[in-house]
Amino acid sequence: MNKHSIITIIAIIVIVIPFAHSGLSIVGTQQLEYRWDSPGEFTFFTMLNQGEMEFCNAMPFWASFQKFEIASFYQSEQLGSFTVQPLTINPYSSVVQEGIFSSEEITEAQHIFMTFDFMFNGGNIRLDPNQFIILITTHTPILGIIPYSSTTQISGFEFDKMMNAEDLLCG
Repeated sequence: MNKHSIITIIAIIVIVIPFAHSGLSIVGTQQLEYRWDSPGEFTFFTMLNQGEMEFCNAMPFWASFQKFEIASFYQSEQLGSFTVQPLTINPYSSVVQEGIFSSEEITEAQHIFMTFDFMFNGGNIRLDPNQFIILITTHTPILGIIPYSSTTQISGFEFDKMMNAEDLLCG
């Protein structure tokens, strides 16, 4: 092989590796499993008062994200967001990471969260659960600079069940 071929091959590898890493991170974060750190003890009210989440990477490669955000809405009005900062998770492993809840209307969020916690644990229906929506957004920039995010919308009830899951693929 001549000198130019070797330089070309090395240049291609140097260019492809960052794109492959970004692509694998996007795939990995879309396949992540997650729950509240204390299985079976999640409530929306505890999420409002900060807490920790467990993330499980069941893929054979590293998964990383810049920001993981859980935005809660009732009747199309945002109650607040629980945010987990940058994280990289090893293949076939789980990690616990602290999150922070922020809201412009904290009192309203407290009231609504306590009401839904009561309802989801068998209490009387006081608010319309169909109006309680959770948006889960994972921000994974391509090459660290091109914005990319993936958003999933689920009901508050489904989210409550997910956070209280007993087992993840990693555990």
